[in-house]
Amino acid sequence: MAGMNRANSDLMGMLGTVINALALQDAIETHGRPTRVLSAIGMDQVAEPYIRRRAVRHLEKGRVVIFAAGMGNPYFTNRHARRPTAAEIEADIVLKGTHGGSTASIRGSAVNPKAPKSKSCSFDEVISRDFASWI
Repeated sequence: MAGMNRANSDLMGMLGTVINALALQDAIETHGRPTRVLSAIGMDQVAEPYIRRRAVRHLEKGRVVIFAAGMGNPYFTNRHARRPTAAEIEADIVLKGTHGGSTASIRGSAVNPKAPKSKSCSFDEVISRDFASWI
């Protein structure tokens, strides 16, 4: 928005990612997969706070973990936030919604030649594909 303070604008964007994370959580759980939304900014009524050990524990229990609100700081995009977070929790796969589509980054793709380094796909493909088979 023209003339808006950059920090406020970025915070509004972070809130938008929380809304999207809740919508994605609902869609995934409709397909029978338990999920947790973890947020970099506090909002206890709708998401858990991001704590590395909590995220890892959810993954160990077979839950899909959805990260929201980037790094919780203005001037950093979600693109900057996801790679360090993914490395921190040793994620095997990271899905990022971008402009109505998704991209998938798969750790270990050099080991598994069938695993694409990245793939564009529709939301329906994200829900229906067995991404674990790529690893």
